[in-house]
Amino acid sequence: MDNSISGQTREFQAEVRQLLDIVVNSLYTDREIFLRELISNAADAMEKLRYLQVTGQEVEDAGLPLEINIATDNIAHTLTISDTGIGMTEAELVENLGTIAHSGSREFIKRLAAGDQKDFHLIGQFGVGFYSAFMVAKNVTVYTRSYKGDEPGWIWTSEGFGSYNISEGMNLPRGTKIVLKLKDAAQEFAREETVKRIIKQYSSFVPYPILVNGQKANTIQALWTKNKSEISETEYNEFYKFIATAYDDPMFRLHFSSDAPLAINALLFVPKDNLERHGFGRLDPGTSLYCKKVLIQEKAKDILPEWLRFLRGVVDSEELPLNISRETMQDSALIARLRKVITGRFLKFLEEQARTEPEKYKEFWEKFGFFIKEGAASDFTHQDDLVKLLRFESSKGEPGQLVSLKEYVDRMQPEQEFIYYLNGPAREVIEAGPYLEIFQEHNLEVLYTREAVDDYILSLLGQFQGKKTVSADQADLELPPGAGQANGEEALAEAEATALSQWLKEVLGEKVVDVRPSKRLVRTPAIVLSQEGTYSLQRWMQLVKKDFSPQDSGVLEINTRHQVVKRINELRQNGDPFAGIAAEQILINAQISAGLIVDPKGMVERLYQILARALD
Repeated sequence: MDNSISGQTREFQAEVRQLLDIVVNSLYTDREIFLRELISNAADAMEKLRYLQVTGQEVEDAGLPLEINIATDNIAHTLTISDTGIGMTEAELVENLGTIAHSGSREFIKRLAAGDQKDFHLIGQFGVGFYSAFMVAKNVTVYTRSYKGDEPGWIWTSEGFGSYNISEGMNLPRGTKIVLKLKDAAQEFAREETVKRIIKQYSSFVPYPILVNGQKANTIQALWTKNKSEISETEYNEFYKFIATAYDDPMFRLHFSSDAPLAINALLFVPKDNLERHGFGRLDPGTSLYCKKVLIQEKAKDILPEWLRFLRGVVDSEELPLNISRETMQDSALIARLRKVITGRFLKFLEEQARTEPEKYKEFWEKFGFFIKEGAASDFTHQDDLVKLLRFESSKGEPGQLVSLKEYVDRMQPEQEFIYYLNGPAREVIEAGPYLEIFQEHNLEVLYTREAVDDYILSLLGQFQGKKTVSADQADLELPPGAGQANGEEALAEAEATALSQWLKEVLGEKVVDVRPSKRLVRTPAIVLSQEGTYSLQRWMQLVKKDFSPQDSGVLEINTRHQVVKRINELRQNGDPFAGIAAEQILINAQISAGLIVDPKGMVERLYQILARALD
């Protein structure tokens, strides 16, 4: 039924014609964002009407419910979006649909014309979202009537080319109805299931009911905008399952609002488990960016640092600039500030959880600690806060018991100036090795690091609360006063120890950089030390670089109190060639204790020679 009277045809503004030409004659993979834009416009229209109502202004058809109705017709291939919002007058129709007057719009169109189409999914941020309808429609008709009681209704129609027609409409209700006659290649958008899927993805949190063929499609509330006291645990968990596509409840939840330095509403979740550690590949970012409850970017890459990719949730800020785009988001000072505020709040939240719920934080650390380490190793902006969250086993704790750097410093010995740490694949391996002997002898606590990244972080850190971080297996180790070599067997005289060290250096040749008496060994004959870094880093190098050899460098320290060393010295003095065989094996044993990979062939042959000598 035609409820219009004679109208007039008008020309689009030049910029609109240029935009429509791009829309109509180009193909876009994100065509479905048109529905997000039309729903967003409808919600804005109703929000404006609601404001008029609460401020006491008179509106036409005041009893109409504020809702969005969508009707699909898979036979006629039409899609209809209706709202009961503020509506438009004839002048507003011309201004809103025939011209582009918003700041930044012309620059946006220039970029689209130049082929920069990656920003097209954000078209609505420039006040031109309505025109995205022409991506899927060969004809668009708009029925609208203003809230003002003395204003008639109007019908606007266009095929998206150079002109549009406006005519007066009879008996129209307040609000706006948009009817899209779909293109042949876009008839999927006349299917109810397609429309519901798009609403779920982009418009689930629009604050007004969205009815698709009479059924409500947005059933999940935008919890991040509500007061925490109004939300039940069940609602939080259901919301998490919805936005994270999860089946279990989250481990942690952070819900906060901020007015300064930025207006932010955020709801973040830590999942129950970390799939990345189970070999499912690198996680994609899981936090989506909204502006006034409308999705701007799903799984936003720049809103949080990369090492927080395990978080799932929503960040909503009304301060996002109208000309924000994928290209500029990374460089935007506003996005950088937003990222800093949210990251800082989450780190403070984790620190509080570690203090109040240590057992739960331990569970978090075991599953997600790698991400905290990744941040501590790469994010210098938040490194101080990240370091506080690090946890280690130590020589003073039971197996599985974790300690923070602060707890370590708080129980250091009075004269101790260093935070000692030692790397190994397992606690048992570290405690069975020779590098811990002097620390055990003098009751000095040592942190156990299990991965090369731990050593990298602690060496990069340099100090914590004024105490230097030192690897217990580094060559230039400093011990507290009075923590020298333990009492026991009498050591070789200084001259003999020097002579033996020189002889070992000659026998071992390029396999060692230097040989010297040790001040740290108690029970073991010898150890090897790296002149550059620690052997944990060398072990890592052996795994990633096949031609790397631990024999390229290293200092051999000998325990001149040990009977094996003394016996080798006697053989040396007697000119027995077996001394050289024993010296070679001493070095190999020390390298094995350091966790380095050695050539087994030469070692096996040497062991047979030693076995034959022992049997004699």
